[in-house]
This record gives sequence, structure tokens and C-alpha cells, in this order.
Amino acid sequence: MNFWQQLPKPMMVLAPMADVTDAPFRRMIAKYSAHERADETIGGPDVMWTEFVAADGLVRATPEGKEKLMMDLMYSEEERPIVAQLFSSTPEHMEYAAGLVRELGFDGVDINMGCPDRSIEKQGCGSAMIKNPASAKEIIKAAKRGARTGETDGIPVSVKTRLGYNKDELEEWLPALLEEAPAVVTMHARTRKEMSKVPARWERVKRAVEIRNELGVDTLILGNGDAESLEDARQKAALSGADGVMLGRAIFGNPWLFHPEKDLSNVSLSERLEVMIEHTKLYAELLPNKNFATMKKHYKAYVNSFAGAAELRAELMEQNTPEEIERVVHSFLKKAI
Repeated sequence: MNFWQQLPKPMMVLAPMADVTDAPFRRMIAKYSAHERADETIGGPDVMWTEFVAADGLVRATPEGKEKLMMDLMYSEEERPIVAQLFSSTPEHMEYAAGLVRELGFDGVDINMGCPDRSIEKQGCGSAMIKNPASAKEIIKAAKRGARTGETDGIPVSVKTRLGYNKDELEEWLPALLEEAPAVVTMHARTRKEMSKVPARWERVKRAVEIRNELGVDTLILGNGDAESLEDARQKAALSGADGVMLGRAIFGNPWLFHPEKDLSNVSLSERLEVMIEHTKLYAELLPNKNFATMKKHYKAYVNSFAGAAELRAELMEQNTPEEIERVVHSFLKKAI
């Protein structure tokens, strides 16, 4: 089933970000971005993504390595619809991994064709796919085979990419992708060369929508880049005509981002820091073998823009357990009140 076609537009979705949007943080977002109204739950992202996972690793890794990768494919029911993001330049590996994702019960498979990390590119993956459209098309076909896309027990395949590699290649790159009819193309409105150093060019997202319409295909177009809030994302969707917007960096320290009525401006300092403690405990519970330093990246986002933030942040960086984090925060709050 193609769940994408059932979602309201413009859809607001959560970006996949390595060492950020892991299972603990997604659960926090699901909890704090949604609330009950008239016996129904509203708010929260319309779709969530996992961090990207190496399809090659799922095939070739040692049992220990595969177990670690499978932790990145952990999810809970409150995160639905949830899409697993994969990368590979080997069709057989992508087919296997997409099949595994389907068996694990994910709602969809997404292929990363936009990551600028050099180690990923050396494998012919991520942004390097833009330089090899023929390979990219084979990878989409392989993912569809594994995902059994179009069959009664199948799931849809989508792609996340950029405008181009060294230059804007949208006019050639997007039609090549659309030939394979992915359910969705998420277009990060910058080239690989630009990274995130220049403003996202949303006029090119608008052009991506026009190209899709000119070709008469059903693929949804999502825009990505510089959306700072739900309101900002809705404005970008309206101006570009995109079917939805992917929000990424705006989620840092803000699990309330997708809440329909709440944002950091009406979250008390005490609540923000208590949620950070809860996030820390959940991280330690779900990912006990993962480096605690990864969790510390979140502290820089949670702890800012208030009196004493720099000192508190510095002290938190010296701690290495949830219990220590809780002690330091509660001590700070007692002094702050």
C-alpha cells in the first residue's frame, strides 16, 4: 500500500539525520509534538525517517556489526508512519535490505542520494549517485523489488537527494529519477558542493514540482532546506507548490517542533530541561551500547538562550550517565528558581 497518497497536504515530515533522529529522539518527538483533542491524537510529524543505514552492512557485516545496524532500524508504533532510509550502490544489497525493511514492518523505504559525507561517496552512494543516474535508477529498481512495491504486501520506495553535485542539474537529474516512479522525491534545495553554506533555493523546489507536472507522473515532491518552524514550512510549501516540507535542523533541542499549538516560546525552562533528562534516560535505555557522547550533542541545543546556559552546558559535558545529568540539572534549577 502506498500510504503517501493518503496523507493530507502539505505534509510536514521529519528529516533523517545521523546521530540525531535515532529511536530515542523520535519517540520524544512523537510524545511531545502530539496531544489529545476530542478523543483523537493530533500533531506530530506526518512521516518520520530513521537514520540512514548501510544496506551493504546488512548483507556483509559480522553478527556483531549487523546487530549494531539493526539498532538503527528500531522503531515503535507511535512513530508511524515510519520510513527506513538505506544507502548502497550495489543493487543486490539494496534489494535484500529493502526486503528486510518490509519484513520488519516499516511503512516505506527511502534511498539516500544526497549525503555529502566523503566515506559514503567513496562507496558510490549518497550524493555520488547524482553523478551516475544509470546506477541510481538500478538502485531504485532493486529497492522496489525488495520492497515488493505495487504488490498487496509491498511498501513504497522514495528518494532523498539534492539539486545536483557541483552545479544545479535539476533539469536532467530529476527526470531520470522520475522515470523509475518513486513514490516521493525529497529535494534538498542545494547542490552537494554548496552543502548547507548557502540559503536553500526554494524556487528550484517549485521548478521540481513543475517538472513532475510536465511529465505527468504521480511522484510527490517534498522540499527540504532552511524550514525553521511549521509556519515557515507551510509558507515554503505554498510558495513552491510542494506536496510537503521536510524539517531537519529546526528539531534540535525542540521535540515540540511539530506540535500544532506549542513551541519553545511557550515551554518553560524547567519543562525543557526535564524533557532533556527524560530524553537522556530513554537514550541510555534503548541504546546502552552507543557512545554517550552522541547524546551530548543534544545538550548544546536544549541548553541555550537563557541565563547560565553556557555554564550549565559546560558542566553537562563532563557527565557520563543519566543520573549525573539529572543531578546537575536539578541543582541548576534549584538555584534558578
